[in-house]
Amino acid sequence: MDVRELAVQKKRELKGFLTVGTKYELKDAHDLSVAYTPGVAEPCLRIKDNEAESFELTCRSNMVAVVSDGTRVLGLGDIGAAAALPVMEGKSLLFKKFGDVDCIPLVVDTKDADTLINTVKLLQKNFAGINLEDISSPKCYEVENRLKAELEIPVFHDDQHGTAIACLAGVKGALRLVKKDLATAKIVVNGAGAAAIAISKLLIAYGFADITLCDRTGIIYEGREKGMNPVKEEMAKITNKKHLQGSLADAVRGADVFVGVSAPGVLTKEMVQTMAPQAIVFACANPTPEIDPKDAKAGGAAVVATGRSDYPNQINNVLAFPGIFRGTFDVHAKEINDEMKFAAATAIASIIPDDQIRADYIIPEAFNPVVAQTVAAAVAEAAKKSGVTREYKTL
Repeated sequence: MDVRELAVQKKRELKGFLTVGTKYELKDAHDLSVAYTPGVAEPCLRIKDNEAESFELTCRSNMVAVVSDGTRVLGLGDIGAAAALPVMEGKSLLFKKFGDVDCIPLVVDTKDADTLINTVKLLQKNFAGINLEDISSPKCYEVENRLKAELEIPVFHDDQHGTAIACLAGVKGALRLVKKDLATAKIVVNGAGAAAIAISKLLIAYGFADITLCDRTGIIYEGREKGMNPVKEEMAKITNKKHLQGSLADAVRGADVFVGVSAPGVLTKEMVQTMAPQAIVFACANPTPEIDPKDAKAGGAAVVATGRSDYPNQINNVLAFPGIFRGTFDVHAKEINDEMKFAAATAIASIIPDDQIRADYIIPEAFNPVVAQTVAAAVAEAAKKSGVTREYKTL
């Protein structure tokens, strides 16, 4: 049976993939008095006197909300809040499976940024963190930035940052294999949506100096008029230091790394042939990549990665977000900063030792059992070192 039909069958059979579990067993009237009235009054009063106790006396400390308005779902586009719910439910399942993080899928029936932001603000007391998902660009930038500024708990847009972290981990692994230096590597990022922008920014922040960003019009550069917007104008100032102009074909000539988060078939075998020796190609468009891996190999690519699970080297954000939230929650971090993102990427890349890394294994697989715990430990340590942990004093 086709996997899409199987997904429908299983969800119909189970009425969804999530349920509510309990940690405290109700056996008798005494247990009931502890769980509910009159016993519950005392935790309420303690939280009233010290709100931080809500992280110790309720399920809040391990609870994340996966929030979406359904305006940019997977490869499906603007399908609305209700239709986005299966994706948020699936994401919640991944949080629990890989990071032991409890999760509530939360779709908000609005396309208005202010309404979405205000809704999340009103609900934040229920959660220790917010994971934004499948929100259209450029609205997603406003939503994330304002929530980061206005909420008291960490906010993470996984479509941007989870993808960027997995990509950074993969690039680190690939460069290690082909023995190229990140300081001199020439990287072309194709696409100018949320993921591509986040990947470019994270690579630059990490220390990559030569990044060229392309969209469907071609190379993005300062002074370009066609197809620009405020986000691209910002990126033009920090990328393309050589002031290149032209098409994607012009951009990839001599490049060490191609990272695609764009559209099917935009990279050709002939373009790959013009890249630098030992070229690295990350064709992450889903479900159809920018170039078929066989064609990329035929063009001379030494390493090929995609966003798909049926090819080697899947650049999958499930490598990142469960461990990131696990580590964030373990040390009560107030935010998820660049230091924590770098630590996550480095942790993912470090799982493959030098004597095991190879062209079809430059990044660990999603079901590798040590990934989430390794990422969590690294993220927690980075949070402590960067001073973003919160000390809760109980009464």
